[in-house]
Amino acid sequence: MSTLKVLIAYDGSANAQSAMHTVAGLFPGATAVLFYARQPLEGFAAHLEGHPALESLQGLDAAALDVSEKIATDGAQLARDLGLRAEPLISSTMATASEAIVDAAEELDVDLIVLGSRGLRGIKATLLGSTSANVLHHATRPTLVIPSDDVADARRRTRSTTPAS
Repeated sequence: MSTLKVLIAYDGSANAQSAMHTVAGLFPGATAVLFYARQPLEGFAAHLEGHPALESLQGLDAAALDVSEKIATDGAQLARDLGLRAEPLISSTMATASEAIVDAAEELDVDLIVLGSRGLRGIKATLLGSTSANVLHHATRPTLVIPSDDVADARRRTRSTTPAS
């Protein structure tokens, strides 16, 4: 019997950590790839060729990559502490986070994509976009979106105060 292979979209947030705890409870011992999708500053930097600010921007991008690696590595360690067989993976691409997640899931041939939900609604969701919604609409693999305890509690409170139709 093969072990479930899960790609967990991980950004270090409380929502991502909550999703990881849920995965560990639902699928003990699963193989997990802790995936951090970062967007390098090179797209912006392309417009600065020859500009003195380019060197500072390259230093900033290198520091951001270091932080990305730490987030993914710390996430993989947390997953291992929870009983998952986990490795970190960082994507540095000009694609959106949702595109990077879907592409990585295909490349890695995972059985399941897991994302935490920030619970954005209304104008915030419209302006900031919803990574989980985009992944759900474009993934070819089973996808599980897990609300954090805070998001779930807020949704319960909203439902209990909304009159039934």
